[in-house]
Amino acid sequence: MNVTLVADALGPQLSGIGRYVLELCRRMPLEPAVDRVGYFAHGRYLDRFDGLLENKLPAPRSQISNWLRDRLDKRRLRDSIIHGPNYFLPAQAETGIITVHDLSVFRYPETHPADRVHAFERGFENSLTRAAHVITDSETVRRELIADFGVSETSATAVHLGVAGAFRPRATQELEPEPQLASLGLVPSQYALCVSTVEPRKRIAELIRAWRKLPTSIRHATPLVLAGAKGWLNDQLHSEIREGVAAGWLKHLGYVPDAALPALYSGASLFIYPSTYEGFGLPPLEAMASGVPVLVANRSCLPEICGDAAGYIDPDDIAGFSDAIAEALTDSEWRTAARQRGLERAAGFTWDKCVETTVSIYRSVLR
Repeated sequence: MNVTLVADALGPQLSGIGRYVLELCRRMPLEPAVDRVGYFAHGRYLDRFDGLLENKLPAPRSQISNWLRDRLDKRRLRDSIIHGPNYFLPAQAETGIITVHDLSVFRYPETHPADRVHAFERGFENSLTRAAHVITDSETVRRELIADFGVSETSATAVHLGVAGAFRPRATQELEPEPQLASLGLVPSQYALCVSTVEPRKRIAELIRAWRKLPTSIRHATPLVLAGAKGWLNDQLHSEIREGVAAGWLKHLGYVPDAALPALYSGASLFIYPSTYEGFGLPPLEAMASGVPVLVANRSCLPEICGDAAGYIDPDDIAGFSDAIAEALTDSEWRTAARQRGLERAAGFTWDKCVETTVSIYRSVLR
C-alpha cells in the first residue's frame, strides 16, 4: 500500500495539528502494511518531509521541469492513498481521506480570522465531497460532522490522538538543572500552566480574570504561566496579559519549542485548560502524562477525552472558576488523586495506536 500524506501543516512552529501531522509522517513508514510514503506540500510531491520543519522548500523549477514533475506528481497521487490530515485534499486528488479536527470555524466563525473562515467556506465541502472517508479526533466531533454536514455514520471514524513518551513525571531534583526552566525564571512546583494558542474560544481572558480574583498569597506564590502561539482577535487580551505580567503574578512565554514542553509541563503544580470548544484537547493529556493535576472546561469533547481524571470548571463563571483554582492548588488529597487518575488516563492514548487505527482505515477504504 502506497500512502501520500499532505504535510502543509508542518513548519518551524508546530500547532497541535502540526504535531499530529508530524507523528503521522514519522510513524507511517514504520507500518508493515505501508510499502511507500510520500509527502505533498505547497503543491509539490516530496520524498522527505524534514525540510518543511525548517521552512526549507524545494527550489523553483523551470517551466519544462514543472510540466514533467507535475505529470509525475499526478501519477504518484493516483497510485496511492491520499490523506489530508488538516481538513483538505489537494486539488489534484480525485479522492482520499481527510481528518477533520473540529468544526469551530463553522460553529464559532466570530472566533476566527475572516480569511480562515473564507478559506473553509470555499474549500472544505469540496474536500468533504471527494473524501472516501473522514477521520475525526473525537467521537464528539464525529457526531457534529454527521449532524452538520450529513456525513453517513459509516463514512466517519473517530481516532483519538496520542501522547508522546517525552511527557512523563519528573522529580524536582531532575527539573532544577533544566536549562529550559531556569532560562525562563521558573521554579519547579511553583507555577501553574496553560498551554494554548491565544484565541477567543480558548478563554484565556477568563482565566486571567479568575486568577486576578485569587487570594493575594496564592496568586503570588504560584504565578500563572501562559505558553502558546500569539493567535488572533486578541488585542484587548494582550493588554490584560501585560497588566498581569507587570503585577508579577503572570508570565507570558509565547510560543515554546517542542523540546522545552516536557520539562515545562512536569514542573507545573497545576495545568488549566478553559477552552470552550475543542476537537480533542491534547495539552490536558500531556499534562496528565507529566503527573500534573488538571482543570478543564466542562465543554465540547473535553469530558470525553479527560474522563474522571480532570477537575471541571465553567470558564464563564469567573467567581466559580477562581474558587476551583484555589481549591486545586491547596487541596492535597484531590491533587494526589488527580495525579494518579491522570497518569492512568493518559496511558490509554498513544501515537502507535493512533497510526495503527489510521492505517486500518486506509485498508478498509482500499477494500
